[in-house]
Amino acid sequence: MAEYVRVGKRGTVVIPADARRRYGFDEGEMLVMEECPAGLLFKPARTYEVETYTPERTAEFMLNNAVTAAEYDDAVAEVRGMGLDPASLPHQPRPAS
Repeated sequence: MAEYVRVGKRGTVVIPADARRRYGFDEGEMLVMEECPAGLLFKPARTYEVETYTPERTAEFMLNNAVTAAEYDDAVAEVRGMGLDPASLPHQPRPAS
């Protein structure tokens, strides 16, 4: 379905209200504009909250990502080097040798 819009002064383009509702474009929202073979593509620029990991969470990842017993032992040493007690953190048990 084609809709016509006019380019205004300073390059502004008004997206018709029904199209804004259909695609979830809100006032003040940032859009990404990409060139494509058919012309220009506008889509929402979505942002997501980034989780900042605490030292405890980082240590938990290190312990849970160990696949071998040797990797687990290395992770335990590194966690202790961070000043944390591995036994106090939720994680999978040491893999079998």
